[in-house]
Amino acid sequence: MKFNFITLFPDKIRSYFSEGLQQKAIEAGVFSVNLVRLRDFAGNKHNRVDDTIYGGGPGMLLRVEPIHKALEFLGEDKGTVILTSPSGIPFHQGIATKLKEAGRPLTFISGYYEGVDHRVAEHLVDMEMSLGNYVLSAGDLASICIADAVSRLLPGFLGAGESLLDESHNHPDILEYPQFTKPSEYNGWKVPDVLLSGNHASILAWREQNRKKIDPDQERKL
Repeated sequence: MKFNFITLFPDKIRSYFSEGLQQKAIEAGVFSVNLVRLRDFAGNKHNRVDDTIYGGGPGMLLRVEPIHKALEFLGEDKGTVILTSPSGIPFHQGIATKLKEAGRPLTFISGYYEGVDHRVAEHLVDMEMSLGNYVLSAGDLASICIADAVSRLLPGFLGAGESLLDESHNHPDILEYPQFTKPSEYNGWKVPDVLLSGNHASILAWREQNRKKIDPDQERKL
């Protein structure tokens, strides 16, 4: 699978995929990353890709022209085009699975400043996607998160297929069960005895009973 990133800051994205599991997966051919520098398609001597907002307002918007040219440069290799945007649909594990199963390349357009000329969303992308109801300083973070969630579903990314089946967010509103490692007791805090028993049936039952449910009232703790 191929991930294209249309970005102002290729090095930020490159650094994330240059270590750890991501680097190993790329070296193994599980997926590839292609970085497209948006300023290369600016079409002016100052490589400027943003401008002021028609009708007034604070900040700057990314222009439609360089984004269009970058997508033309990718051609058919662009696959499904995703604009990271606060007004997009909320991203979740189910979408990650669908994008993985489609098997098409994914192209991410990262927003900056006050956002992107709306003609990009109207005419050039397949979907707008948001990580949640908050504002990031750059859309690159959202693009990386979405690509990471999809890439780890690909065969060969994780060592054990069971890890994918049993992890958080595969079931709506239910999170993973508590997990522990050595030592069995630290600072008076003990691992539940059943997990040390070696009785797999009892362990499975305990895990099912102790799966966490999403608590919508957690914000009260803030």
